[in-house]
Amino acid sequence: MDFSNQSELLHYMKLHLYTAVICDMLDDLGFRNQAMRANIRPMDGGMVIVGFAKTILSADVYYKHDHPYELEIKAVDSIQPHEVVIAGTNESTQTGLWGELLTTASIMRGASGAVIDGFIRDSNKIMEMGFPVFCTGFKPVDSKGRSKVIDYDCPVKVGDVLVYPGDLIFGDRDGIVVIPKEHADKIVEMAMKKVQSENMTRSELLEGKLLSDVYQKYGIL
Repeated sequence: MDFSNQSELLHYMKLHLYTAVICDMLDDLGFRNQAMRANIRPMDGGMVIVGFAKTILSADVYYKHDHPYELEIKAVDSIQPHEVVIAGTNESTQTGLWGELLTTASIMRGASGAVIDGFIRDSNKIMEMGFPVFCTGFKPVDSKGRSKVIDYDCPVKVGDVLVYPGDLIFGDRDGIVVIPKEHADKIVEMAMKKVQSENMTRSELLEGKLLSDVYQKYGIL
């Protein structure tokens, strides 16, 4: 698979792939723990995220820092086209890390979506913008005095998966999978081939053929 044209590749993936088939291919190569926790959900079931990880790490704080948004602003301003914000909060429950203005700024930088291992706010406005966001829930409070971005473009643990900058992210209604960047080319190519086999399997099942016969032919289930 040629990654030289990222826009075309990511668009094709968004149209034709889905998390389950990607997980199967990751399993086949021995990567069995690349699906994030099930409680990180899309704001809308039809949302699909595909892009390259832009990692951000935040931590809970218990005082108002003099410059509470300094690294948060730097991180968002450094987003590149086709990146997906992957924010690790250490499963914080005391802050709404992501909101309308971060979403707006990310859209203008070319981001493809955001995955927040924690709460977000301004959810109605984000929905109106059509920006794919996955999160664990909603809370209207500001992060100031509750959490602070402490690093970005670093490894982060999100949804129990260790994510590295540049890893390929795919998310849909079923969840979010992280494809290690070193193996993204092979995984995507394998997934596309399996989708083709699944389509042929489905067609023969719809013709009334027995599952056992079709499985023996294609080895797909």
